[in-house]
Amino acid sequence: MLRHLSIRDILLIDRLALDLGPGLNVLTGETGAGKSILLDCLGFVLGWRGRADIVRQGADQGEVTAVFDLPDGHPARTVLSEAGIEIEDDELILRRVNGGDGRKTGWVNDRRVSGEVLRTLAETLVELHGQHDDRGLLNPRGHRLLLDAFARIDTQPARAAWAARRAAATRLAEAEETLEAARKEEDFLRHAVQELDTLDPQLGEEAELDTRRRGMQAAARIREDVARALSLLGPEGAEGAMLDANRWLEGASDRAEGRLDQPIEALSRALIELGEASSGVEAALDAMEFDPSDLEAAEERLFALRALARKHDVLADDLATLADELRGRLHGIDAGADSIAALRAAAAAADANYDAEADKLSSSRKAAATQLDLAVQAELAPLKMERAVFQTQVTPAEAGPEGRDAVAFTVATNPGAPAGPLDKIASGGELSRFLLALKVCLSRGNDALVLIFDEIDRGVGGATADAVGRRLQRLADDAQILVVTHSPQVAALGAQHFRVSKAASEAETTSTVEQLNDAQRITEIARMLSGDRITGAAEEAARALIEGTR
Repeated sequence: MLRHLSIRDILLIDRLALDLGPGLNVLTGETGAGKSILLDCLGFVLGWRGRADIVRQGADQGEVTAVFDLPDGHPARTVLSEAGIEIEDDELILRRVNGGDGRKTGWVNDRRVSGEVLRTLAETLVELHGQHDDRGLLNPRGHRLLLDAFARIDTQPARAAWAARRAAATRLAEAEETLEAARKEEDFLRHAVQELDTLDPQLGEEAELDTRRRGMQAAARIREDVARALSLLGPEGAEGAMLDANRWLEGASDRAEGRLDQPIEALSRALIELGEASSGVEAALDAMEFDPSDLEAAEERLFALRALARKHDVLADDLATLADELRGRLHGIDAGADSIAALRAAAAAADANYDAEADKLSSSRKAAATQLDLAVQAELAPLKMERAVFQTQVTPAEAGPEGRDAVAFTVATNPGAPAGPLDKIASGGELSRFLLALKVCLSRGNDALVLIFDEIDRGVGGATADAVGRRLQRLADDAQILVVTHSPQVAALGAQHFRVSKAASEAETTSTVEQLNDAQRITEIARMLSGDRITGAAEEAARALIEGTR
């Protein structure tokens, strides 16, 4: 509910503080008094795009503050939460300033916000109905939502089916794309797998082959020197010479009076050491014995491993893993046809499920359209539009999360005349009454929006104006209504009555708004009945109108 509106230096308003109440709030005043200024000010603080030159002449800046009461669960709380704004208690304060340079600045509960945040909040706070309404009932983009709300149609199953349908289609498209890309490299994959399977690389094989190759290459280089050394140590070399020397010394030792005993012993020890050295060299030489074809085979396999690793830009130890991966991709190609068939079946099932849910929605909407048409038609008769025809058209549209229906509210002002959009077919007065009848039918109680009707009773009077007022009063049972009216019948039904007046001096012209007490209401409604000259009869008629609403 809009509880308070404060305006300073906007258009013709110098200072204004307006306290609004629940139910039906009516604004009256002479033509040109500035009733529309209040709507301009409210639209300004809500971020609506309107007049650019709104600062009062001679003022440095203009400012509007609006205070709303927000009950728990109000949709505005979601917008505030998404914007990171917390409110204390249930009070929401919107403030917007227009500087003399045209720059506009907005705040929500003293936190600076963009005009976009204000406009998003406004969609949850206020709904304007009138000849220039482009946000509410005249906007065909919202007609489907309004019809669904009227009939309490649950679109969640269709939204779930739509999401499942899109997910299934995405999985199928991705699988087909993957398979197509894989098939483009199928020949390469088969050749690569065959090549890898033929070589059959093993983990750690490169290092083992490199070690063996280096060992055989080293043995080939030193074996000749080791063999030459062995020949010099053997019987034809050092060993034979030492044996000869030992025989000669032993033969002379008997005549040497013991002087050769120690050298002979040393030579015997040397022969033992030499034998061990010869055995060791001989064993080493045997170990270095290899078949040259083994070296050739090791080198050939090592080079093959390294060449294949370079070809696939991996390490040699990763070739076995690569082979498994390529085999997996080949298996995917081979199994792809079966997988695609299963995904196509799933996508077709998802399509069928969505079609079934969309058909249910279409049927429900068509039935709801008939009910809404009958309800609106019943409301049009008291509004002196019994010959007009209201029709809710449900036509095929592009499929989406909430079905595949387009909904449009159309009217024909006379039977047999072609139907068309509300704002294209109906005249100003007719349009206002159409909107009122439609709003009465669409309201479901506990409306979270403040409903504003701008001269919705234009061009009607008498019983028709009374019917308009009664319907506004009915709406006010469940929502706060603010109506700008020239009709005394509507004004008499207000729970709160405000009069807009204009005062002019040589220096400036200003508009003021005051809340009327019971006596002032009688005077104002009498003015609306009789004009500038208020007669006793007019006052009696005004009093009777007010009494008749109780």
